[in-house]
Amino acid sequence: MSIRESTQRLVSFDDVTVNFSQEEWQQLNSAQRCLYQDVMLEIYSYLLAVASLLTCGICQASGQIFISPDSLTGVERYRTILTLENVPEDVLEYSWYRDVDNSTENMIFSYNPPNTRHPGPLYTGRENVTRAGSLVIRRSALNDTGYYTVEVDTGNGTQRATGWLEILKLKSNPGISANASANASVLVEGMDSVVAKCLTNSSNIKWVSRYDHNLQCAIEDFPEILQRSEEIPLSVAYGPDYVSLWTQPDVFNGVLTAVTGSTVQLECTCFSRPEPKYHWIHNGSLLSVSEENMTLPSLSWEQMGSYRCIVENPETQLAFYREVTIQPPRPLPAVHREFSISGSLVIFLIILASLGSAYVCGILVYTLIIFCSIRRNRA
Repeated sequence: MSIRESTQRLVSFDDVTVNFSQEEWQQLNSAQRCLYQDVMLEIYSYLLAVASLLTCGICQASGQIFISPDSLTGVERYRTILTLENVPEDVLEYSWYRDVDNSTENMIFSYNPPNTRHPGPLYTGRENVTRAGSLVIRRSALNDTGYYTVEVDTGNGTQRATGWLEILKLKSNPGISANASANASVLVEGMDSVVAKCLTNSSNIKWVSRYDHNLQCAIEDFPEILQRSEEIPLSVAYGPDYVSLWTQPDVFNGVLTAVTGSTVQLECTCFSRPEPKYHWIHNGSLLSVSEENMTLPSLSWEQMGSYRCIVENPETQLAFYREVTIQPPRPLPAVHREFSISGSLVIFLIILASLGSAYVCGILVYTLIIFCSIRRNRA
């Protein structure tokens, strides 16, 4: 046989599989047997997909209906939809049958658009036909595996399509194990570590953890179907983080201005697990308040000064604080206006006043002389 002939030879299922004798099979352990079964199942699904794609290509080119290859694999206990493709318009009736024979005793369901539906002899109560002609099987079972045939009546003729549906059984849910740290009563963030292992033969493993409250693994051997392990609860201590001191009235640059007799509210907030302990210090003296809120209903002079809120997490052994100073409003400074004149200006004013006085005296003397002259002339 030439090289060209050998490359054009059809590939059979036996060419891509490995067969064990009874003695060889007995020598394999359970993990090796599971791996062999997984590989054989994967190879089978690939060959089935290739065959279906070739069939689909021929059907699409010829304008014939066909069952989508992607819908020919289902999972036990989940919904399976045999999707009908290349459907012509104005269909009068869709009829689905179990097996390749479209005899009446093999009918599952028929649908006459838009609203007429007729169950057949093989209807189990789990089947339905969509408006697009696809067959829906709810709560698929392993015995649903087999050939399915659809017959489409368009009025101008009838088209048929057949596909093999394989219903697969899910593997058992994975297990999970963790080191001794995971069983500790409290884990400290940034200090303790947890090592976990997902107990499964599947290669598609996902880890599920929500805010470090629990640890869980899952396998996804089929799209969008997660098989989860048991949860390992985690108690992670963290914080205190984002410590803030809120006040009413508002604080500005660390100073809260309030008049005596007014109400002042202080609130210390943070993110912490477990709940932190609060300590309040006033002017260096520890107060008896152990809550996150402190209210001064009628502020007095003795309550003025510095306040410090200390937040402590006993598990992480971390403590942070924020502080504020309460003080009365500052009085407005008195404005003193002074009038001053320079020495040169004083001299100038004195000279100006002297000249003005001489000028006024001259006018008075002149007026007196004129007045006396007038009286003398009259006499």
